[in-house]
Amino acid sequence: MNTLLWVLAGFIAYSLLAALLRARGILPEYVRVQGPLTTVHTRRGRELLDRLAAPKRFWRAWSNIGLGIALVIMAGTFVLLVYQAIVILQNPPAPTQVNQPQNFLVIPGVNDFLPLSVAPEILFGLLVGLVVHEGGHGILSRVEGIDVESMGIVLLTILPIGAFVEPSEESQRRADRGGKSRMFAAGVTNNFAVTLVAFALLFGPVIGSISVAPGVAVSGAYAGSPADVAGISGGDRVTAIEGTPVNTTQELDAALLATDAGTVSVELDGERTVSVTRELVVAGSVAGNPANLTVESGTDPIRVTAVNGTAVSTRADFESAVGDSRFARLDTSAGERTIPVGAYITNVAEDGPLYNATGTTQPLIVSSFNGERITSSTGLQEALDRTDPDQTVAVEVYRDGGFETVQVTLGENPQDGNGFLGVNIFQGTSGLLLTDFGTQEYPAGTYLSLLGGDGGDGGGLGSAFAGSPLQLVYVSLLLPLASVVLGIPNFPGFTGQVVNFYQVGGPLGFLGGGVFIVANVLFWTAWINLQLGLFNCIPGYPLDGGRILRTSTEAVVSRLPVDDPHTVVRTITTSIGLTMLASLVLMIFGPTLLG
Repeated sequence: MNTLLWVLAGFIAYSLLAALLRARGILPEYVRVQGPLTTVHTRRGRELLDRLAAPKRFWRAWSNIGLGIALVIMAGTFVLLVYQAIVILQNPPAPTQVNQPQNFLVIPGVNDFLPLSVAPEILFGLLVGLVVHEGGHGILSRVEGIDVESMGIVLLTILPIGAFVEPSEESQRRADRGGKSRMFAAGVTNNFAVTLVAFALLFGPVIGSISVAPGVAVSGAYAGSPADVAGISGGDRVTAIEGTPVNTTQELDAALLATDAGTVSVELDGERTVSVTRELVVAGSVAGNPANLTVESGTDPIRVTAVNGTAVSTRADFESAVGDSRFARLDTSAGERTIPVGAYITNVAEDGPLYNATGTTQPLIVSSFNGERITSSTGLQEALDRTDPDQTVAVEVYRDGGFETVQVTLGENPQDGNGFLGVNIFQGTSGLLLTDFGTQEYPAGTYLSLLGGDGGDGGGLGSAFAGSPLQLVYVSLLLPLASVVLGIPNFPGFTGQVVNFYQVGGPLGFLGGGVFIVANVLFWTAWINLQLGLFNCIPGYPLDGGRILRTSTEAVVSRLPVDDPHTVVRTITTSIGLTMLASLVLMIFGPTLLG
């Protein structure tokens, strides 16, 4: 039974037990249960709301701003959800990890993108979000003269997940529409305010106090690779090879290529040293590679013992054995293979520079670039780094069983301003990930850059997204989904082994490791509050957006010459609400049921 089913079983058991206790009169009147949700009510604290509501002009102005924002988001949400639903109906997408039903639940450990390691931060952010949301409703209720029946806390089974304020229905009916609209909008206004404050603190002094630690961050080692055999694993940092400091993957590769020693000394975390006995292995492969070799994740690699009849144990040996030959005969643990040697292009962007020269978007192999022999993805990337936009270069490619040379006018790489082919390059040689080491890099610098920090030379993708504060917010919200959206591992925050990839200094350096805790709390508080605000802006009852829709519709219909305005209002709001519900259901279950 998976985690989601265990959670659902627990909810059902709790709901049945609570119903039994209620039926026997054991639960007190101030405790109410609805399924797995329990609310504890009290009439105390209303005096505090009255004191907080004293500056009425401020709160009305504050909520008027929030009401305007909410109306814009409501309209945008309606259009977006309906459009998305139509797209799913017309062309159902294949199910992905993102649209699995459990990933619409903000429950760490159940949601694939919210690990248990960040449960405390998510719970704190949720508590803050619900308290300020319901507090906003309570304060504006008193500002608008609406009585508050009770206040209290909300429990998910036995876990506190928020607070609530229960306005009097009779007082709400007596209040004017503008007052009710401001009261309904107050919650999302406060959620958005918390989001802005949390992100401002995160992007300012907190991220400014975090930098990338020296060395190459390791997210893991390929199963059976030399690094794996030597005990190098996720969370380590490779800081030196044979005494040569390394800080980037390029420096690591250069240091390994610079020595022909069969066993190299590797410094980890600047503290300990391990010996790695090198052998050339195929640690990964792309489908359709010319060697017809397949290496699945988690399985032992395929060993390469000789190239063109010459024994090899390192990539330097491989380069030497290939020489100027366009083809290489590999002796491997999976048998003999002959391959054209070059950088494997998995996809050519339509209307990109290489497409304009070759007329194809299909995979191909680049064996020569601007007069340089290319034997791997590293060689092609290094050659591109020495070019400029609009430069015309000769590129030799292998496709359809033969070699041909085309003239390519390069575009501009948006990340570094160098020449650009408009292709996706598979790491390694000819669709095979050949390595004599075997570590996988964790993009620590990229994540720090995406959060507005200094990612150093490892900024990479982060440099392309550097821009306005709104852009920082947008990209940060995608980080928990980074594997799907950005093509890099998901970023849950500065937790677990990830902390070893960063160091603390700057304005908050005195907090030491506490800076990471503060960063996690701010990140997830901002993330959760924005989700709460956006969700509550959906124009469907009983969400705040649905209530605002009703008061706004009443205001418009009251000015129209209709005999039964209540029926018109009910028809409009019910239709929009049902449309929203159908759209949400399609978004959640459509790809699985229709794709």
